[in-house]
Amino acid sequence: MNTMPAYVAVDIGASSGRLILGQVQHGQLTFKEVHRFKNGFRRVAGHDRWDNDHIIEEILTGLAKVKAMGFPHVYLGIDTWAVDYVLVDEEGHKLHDPISYRDARTDSAVQSLTSKLPRAYIYEKTGIQFQKFNTLYQLYTEDGEDLARADKIMMIPDYLGYVLTGNAVTEVTNASTTQMLNLRQGLFDKDLMNEVHVDEDQFPHLVEAGTPLGHIRRKWHKAYDLPETDVITVATHDTASAVLGTPGLTDNWAFLSSGTWSLLGAEINTPENGLAAFKENYTNEWGAYGTYRFLKNIMGLWIVQSIRHDLHDQYSFQELADQAEKAPAFQLFIDVNDGRFINPENMITAIQDYARETGQTVPQTPGELTRAVYENLSLYYACQIQTLSDILQKPIDTLNIVGGGANVAMMNQLTANLANIPVVAGPSEATAIGNLMVQMITTKTVKHVYAGRQLIADSFPLTHYQPDPSAVPAHLLADYEAFLQKQPTAVTAAAH
Repeated sequence: MNTMPAYVAVDIGASSGRLILGQVQHGQLTFKEVHRFKNGFRRVAGHDRWDNDHIIEEILTGLAKVKAMGFPHVYLGIDTWAVDYVLVDEEGHKLHDPISYRDARTDSAVQSLTSKLPRAYIYEKTGIQFQKFNTLYQLYTEDGEDLARADKIMMIPDYLGYVLTGNAVTEVTNASTTQMLNLRQGLFDKDLMNEVHVDEDQFPHLVEAGTPLGHIRRKWHKAYDLPETDVITVATHDTASAVLGTPGLTDNWAFLSSGTWSLLGAEINTPENGLAAFKENYTNEWGAYGTYRFLKNIMGLWIVQSIRHDLHDQYSFQELADQAEKAPAFQLFIDVNDGRFINPENMITAIQDYARETGQTVPQTPGELTRAVYENLSLYYACQIQTLSDILQKPIDTLNIVGGGANVAMMNQLTANLANIPVVAGPSEATAIGNLMVQMITTKTVKHVYAGRQLIADSFPLTHYQPDPSAVPAHLLADYEAFLQKQPTAVTAAAH
């Protein structure tokens, strides 16, 4: 039997979920994946919906594995993607499986709602960027009868915690992505809620990351052989957890959470919702421990994932990266945040059509397609690092890249070269690590966030990329910025 405190991070993304077991032993954070399962939406009753019952079953299956490993007691935290929610009736049952942010129901919602409430008015209240699938616009298009029947509206990770423990809360890092929290009041904004016909008390009470939620209900122990489990409400938005899991130790570091989506920004103590931030569509997502994640949402490795899918998964991601290394450099400029890349029927066709429409070389091979994505993501990152520095009026001295993209050496080196700053890549599992970190701080295994980040830096291998601006064409970044200026502006970004 293991006597050290044991922590389980439930980290669920759009395509898969994992249960990660973490402990601190001999001054090192140990990290072991215990259970992995598939996730995804499916078409039900005319909408793309998540199967939350499947997710609950997999969490409990993973916890049973943890007990079988010799852990009779654990702490547990849950993080997931943002913006999606579950409508729950007075008896505590979901009305339907929740609709995915990729569903088309909100395609015109931003335009419709902002014809009533000006964009500047909404941004001044919330500091949150405009994305067509923010919870605000999902609720705006929600079925009126279902909304009237709903006793509670719960964000996805809060709902999962509720099913496990019977206790309902709304955790602030995820709640902020609704574009409904008022920056000054620290509460849901009544004007915005009235506009979407929602009452404030339909959301469970707001809590900060690190709030104990409760024990897993006895009924689950009867169905599964589970350890005694204390659930802690962590930073339930996966990006909030990823930033906590980033070993940012310099004075002016920026983060890039590089995965299905790319989230590039800085951790700040006071929100920045001025005119420059509004014009650049930057967001002030609430972070743990009184911070804000001031960031830009960028389409990420979803594009490569989709290319691989369109190639019938015949290549691994490493094989695609190897082929990209051999392909000709800088043949195509892409606005990676163009709306056509959010959920096309075929990503390869979408990229090729984009090249034709903009009069550029059309990529044909898997290597050419993948290289175009890596290069254009790096170009976009470099542009936004400069924009971030300009808005915050301070230099960026290091870019910390975490998530799956931390393993893409070609893209990371190119980002360092184009932005002309050092890049520190790793850990790739920052989201789960940040989830564990909040649990450990709550239970006093770790003193505070800075100590946690130092522990991360000491426990996981990090790869350093030094900038070499001479390795890229002299006017490449300026040419790319000029290209972007000519493209139509689209309200696109990520639910990460």
